[in-house]
Amino acid sequence: MGYRILIAAAVGAHFAFLAFGIFGGFLAWRWPKLLWLQVLSATWLLVIVVAGLSCPLTWLEDRGREGAGLPALNGGFLDTHVAGVFYPHGYEWVARIVVAVVILTSWAGLVVRSRSRSRSRSELGDRVG
Repeated sequence: MGYRILIAAAVGAHFAFLAFGIFGGFLAWRWPKLLWLQVLSATWLLVIVVAGLSCPLTWLEDRGREGAGLPALNGGFLDTHVAGVFYPHGYEWVARIVVAVVILTSWAGLVVRSRSRSRSRSELGDRVG
C-alpha cells in the first residue's frame, strides 16, 4: 500500500511540476515574483528533454514500482504518462514546439503587461505632479 502511495505522489508531483513549468508564466502575470521559479522549472524541463536525462521523480516512481512488485517504467514519465494522452505517440517534436510557444507566449505577455503597468504609473505620476 505504501509503495502505491509513493507511485501516486511521484506521478502527481510530476504532473504538477510539468504544468507549472509550462503554464507558470501565466501565473506570473498575477504574481510576478513567481517568474524566476517558473524560469528555473522551464529550464529544468528543457535540460531533461534535450539532454535525455532521467528525472529524479521518475527514479522515485520506479523505486515505488519496484517495491510494489511492478515493472519499472518503459521510458520516462513523458513516454509513459503523457505521450498518447496529451499528444499522439510519434509527435513529440510537435508537442515540444507547442510547449515552447506556450512558455514564450506567457513570458512575452508578462513583458507587455509590465510595460503597460509602468507606462500607466508614469502617466499617473505626470497627472499628479
